Amino acid sequence: MKPAAFKKWRKSLGLSQKDAAHMLGLKRRVVQYYEKGERDGKKVEIPLSIRLACYALSDGVTDFDGEQSKPDKQGSGESGNQGEGASAPADSGE
Repeated sequence: MKPAAFKKWRKSLGLSQKDAAHMLGLKRRVVQYYEKGERDGKKVEIPLSIRLACYALSDGVTDFDGEQSKPDKQGSGESGNQGEGASAPADSGE
């Protein structure tokens, strides 16, 4: 993921740098480094874990409890840890 793509991702979700940092478990300054692509003149690469987290957040996943859903056994196919169902409990404490 290039710096411009990272910034585009954040803006597409309507997140401030502070909010994106919070959702990714980062400091705001790190988000700024990722968007700039450098820190103190040295190239900064966005780690795979952050790229995957960006993808998950884009897809509505806000938490993962380690359990994978089994659509054929659940009936509805919802695992309770992704999509809109997960964002309500995660947001209720803020």
